[in-house]
Amino acid sequence: MQVILQANAKINLLLDVTGRRADGYHEVAMLMQSVDLHDTVTLRLADAPGIAVFCDAPSVPADERNVAWKAANAFFAALGRPAPGLAIAIEKRIPSAAGLAGGSADAAAALEGLRRLFAPQLPSRALESIALSVGADVPFCLRGGHCLATGVGEVLRSLPCLPAASYTLVLAKPACGVATGEAYVRIDALTELGHPNAAAALRCAEAEDWDALFPLCGNLFEQALPLEMAQRLAKIRKTMWARGAKLAQMSGSGSTVFGIFDSEAQARSCANALRAQVDLQVFVCHAAAAGIV
Repeated sequence: MQVILQANAKINLLLDVTGRRADGYHEVAMLMQSVDLHDTVTLRLADAPGIAVFCDAPSVPADERNVAWKAANAFFAALGRPAPGLAIAIEKRIPSAAGLAGGSADAAAALEGLRRLFAPQLPSRALESIALSVGADVPFCLRGGHCLATGVGEVLRSLPCLPAASYTLVLAKPACGVATGEAYVRIDALTELGHPNAAAALRCAEAEDWDALFPLCGNLFEQALPLEMAQRLAKIRKTMWARGAKLAQMSGSGSTVFGIFDSEAQARSCANALRAQVDLQVFVCHAAAAGIV
């Protein structure tokens, strides 16, 4: 018996850090949108006891450090039962350390697959609670689509999706990057920050007024990038703007930059131009209505 799932990446149309809690975690306001760039996660029952992870990307740990392994372990702990023999195979397409929630998407796929195999009556809210114990982005990756995420990212409000038929996205991931923890440290060190207008952006998203939304989008982490990374990302954005992007912005804590185009021809022209740059992974994709398929 096995389950094969598509684990979709996400982009942040808006990312604001609104405060820091007494426990050290940061409060955020984010507009998160699933995209159809995806990993493939296969779960199957195995004869050998315990949870085994296999991944085709050498840089991804295939042991207890893997977030899909952690998700499976949390799932069976929540059900109060030992893990059976289980193999989790991950085919990676989403780049790592990219601000696209690739690891969180794999964890979400593992949880959804385990629900289908072992607990089909488990409510989505209960599964999202397990997801939160694994990571702040995992509940969104389970639900997917387009959401306002607040709290530490776990309080989700579903919104109309960016229409896949109207817009094509280009994702460009340079080799440089900043770990999420370091990104928050850099934000905390700044005394002046320009916050995006999340309330106005939310109203536009609710009304599906995308042309009004795009100018209101922003990512606070872009204001705290190391100089070399900021220059690299600025070059990518310049290429996107020059080829007609409606929005060109970093996702998450980076380092992927996404561009949104209302013409697929423009998007593919931009992708070709970006592929001429050194050390850059480039993907063309569309918005997705679900996180796990």
